[in-house]
Amino acid sequence: MAEQTISITLNGEAKEVAADQTGVQLFAEDKNIIAVRLNGEPRDLYTELHDGDVVEPIALDSEDGLAIMRHSATHVMAQAVQEIRPDAKLGVGPVIKDGFYYDFDVETPFTPDDLKEIEKRMQRIIKSSQSFRRRVVTEEEALAEESDQPYKLELIKDKEAHLDPEAATEISEKELSFYDNVDRDGNVVWKDLCRGPHLPNTRYIKAFKIERSAAAYWRGNEANPMLQRIYGAAFATKEDLKAYQTRLEEAAKRVTTASSARKWICSPSRTRSVRAWLCSIRRAPL
Repeated sequence: MAEQTISITLNGEAKEVAADQTGVQLFAEDKNIIAVRLNGEPRDLYTELHDGDVVEPIALDSEDGLAIMRHSATHVMAQAVQEIRPDAKLGVGPVIKDGFYYDFDVETPFTPDDLKEIEKRMQRIIKSSQSFRRRVVTEEEALAEESDQPYKLELIKDKEAHLDPEAATEISEKELSFYDNVDRDGNVVWKDLCRGPHLPNTRYIKAFKIERSAAAYWRGNEANPMLQRIYGAAFATKEDLKAYQTRLEEAAKRVTTASSARKWICSPSRTRSVRAWLCSIRRAPL
């Protein structure tokens, strides 16, 4: 029996490929390709292809590739947090400039030691080479799977959640999906409500750093519960991460230098019989 094929456009050129091929086979020779743009939309390498599809590669070090990698790093961080604090409730985990964050509802705020432990746990997860596998679900299935996650339940029920820039990483207007983290033995070891796309596996996260934690209101509304937000940075290479950290250190030094070159000059004044001090910043004499 002849092998079934489909016609696709790959990098602008018509191509016949096996009907069961995905981006994994198409770009098997280039390990820098971590996802595809399928008919204009970023999708996982594992995504099934159809006749007439337009396929373009997404490299890890491209703008889209970095965003996908950082979002996968967010999932790894959330997995690490829930391994350390199983009672943690998940908020949202979007990509931001140079990195990512995730919001958690926990009983006590994260300490610097907690962040170090989370980073170490992330490193172990990354080395275990877990794959990210997308799974489409119905609303009823999503509600059942997230029954113990109140913030995820809110997003599932909110029909306009996809319009919220923060929640858009979790919810799609078209369909609901989970991403399962699958170990080498095929076991699902963690999952999260997410629209994707993601890396083929965790080992593509090559350079990251947990930076700090802060308090943040759920969905930016002060009427909502206050959550704990953990920030991280992630880059395609260790060299890029080091360059980023160097830029931050140099910027901090400039701020310190500028501050030390100024001092407060104060003089007494009297306004409406109330004695006060008028102060202004002056450059300190060299």
